[in-house]
Amino acid sequence: MRTRLKPLLWGAPLALAALGGCTREGKFQPVDMWNGARLKPYEQVNFFDDKRSSRVPPAGTVARGQDRLNESLYYGTQNGTLVATNPLFAAASPKDKMALLERGQERYQVYCQPCHGLAGYADGMIVKRGFAKPPSYHQERLRKVTDGYIFDVITNGYGSMYSYGSRVPPRDRWAIVAYIRALQRSQNAQPGDVPAGKNGSEEKVEPPLEPTIEKPSEGGQKP
Repeated sequence: MRTRLKPLLWGAPLALAALGGCTREGKFQPVDMWNGARLKPYEQVNFFDDKRSSRVPPAGTVARGQDRLNESLYYGTQNGTLVATNPLFAAASPKDKMALLERGQERYQVYCQPCHGLAGYADGMIVKRGFAKPPSYHQERLRKVTDGYIFDVITNGYGSMYSYGSRVPPRDRWAIVAYIRALQRSQNAQPGDVPAGKNGSEEKVEPPLEPTIEKPSEGGQKP
């Protein structure tokens, strides 16, 4: 009998110590371990001099992952003015430029093509189905705007176009800007744009084939 009491005597202090985690302000509250103490929004507290529980971050605080110190990259501006050129494209090697254009083409087809069309003539499927028609990328006004302007429109939206700032990361936005510039140049190219020693007439580009639709045979079955 004594040997059975020893484990109980040794376990009692441990149980009392564990119960201490269930107390608050000296009162036994067993639900407090899963329903922890918390402050309601704007609840008054005595810990701070101004009695406010909702605190303002200290000046200069940067949230994790939000260290956007490169103004031109993240905001498309320099000293508050829209940048003239694409900061990613201007500093890239020829190989990186091609990778940026390919990424821009991919993202353009996802986010822009439904309204702006495959080549940027504002003839996308959404427009064909009645949505407001955006301006063509090939009009003179948009050919003359800065790269920062296009980035800003993608970021903040314009007219009936909503913002893509929360949908498309900054680097992808700049990739789209680079691809839009490539579209503009492709549809408004001049003879002087052809590199020396190259003749555009030497390479023949075949138009895409129209899809063929097989007609069902009599009886509604394919042959």
